[in-house]
Amino acid sequence: MSSKLIVALDVDDINIAESLINSLIPQVYIYKIGAYLFTAYGPEVIKMVHAKGGRVFLDLKYHDIPSTVANAVTEATKLDVWGMTVHTSGGFSMLKEAVKAAGNTAEELQIDKPLILGVTVLTSLREKDLDEMGINRKVEKQVKRLAVMAQNAGLNGVVAPAQEIELVRKNCGKDFIIATPGIRSKDAQVDDQKRVLTPREAIEKGSDYLIVGRPITKAPDPKEAAKKILVEIQNE
Repeated sequence: MSSKLIVALDVDDINIAESLINSLIPQVYIYKIGAYLFTAYGPEVIKMVHAKGGRVFLDLKYHDIPSTVANAVTEATKLDVWGMTVHTSGGFSMLKEAVKAAGNTAEELQIDKPLILGVTVLTSLREKDLDEMGINRKVEKQVKRLAVMAQNAGLNGVVAPAQEIELVRKNCGKDFIIATPGIRSKDAQVDDQKRVLTPREAIEKGSDYLIVGRPITKAPDPKEAAKKILVEIQNE
């Protein structure tokens, strides 16, 4: 099993998700469940992944007042997820409460505490978008500011696309976890992704986990596609 590859189950049917897991277990065991699949099926899809022997990275990007996020994190922790995401723009207090809720719940249930990773600036946002929101700084400076705040609040790391890996690593150190989406095998078609890295490039820049969706889930042979990426990860 690979501890560095996370497969994004960005599909609209639990049966498709189950079929993908059947083909990928045991070489991949961490699966990202986002708002699409979770809204359709709720905790049922998490239980399905667990029943197959996988772990769940719950990518719901919690963002609300501190008490509401703490309650959501508590419930996610009860589901024994491997990790989850929160929006760092929710503020320091919200992040602290999320970390506290995960720790307290895990201790109470005597289970592993889930990783909490922060989302800084969405990849769809540009400087003009930040300016419209009253944030008068470059995207890179905002990412740095939010990543450092997340670290100070006790988060385990952040989700950082290709262009932000080195920035986060430089400012947050070697122990801060970085999970990177937008990964493509070196011989894959880039499609609509303009800023992508190969698996090896992402690891060399400092990423800890690689989040891969369509290059695996939409491949004619998902197992073979995952195998190629795993080989690239391991090719020192």
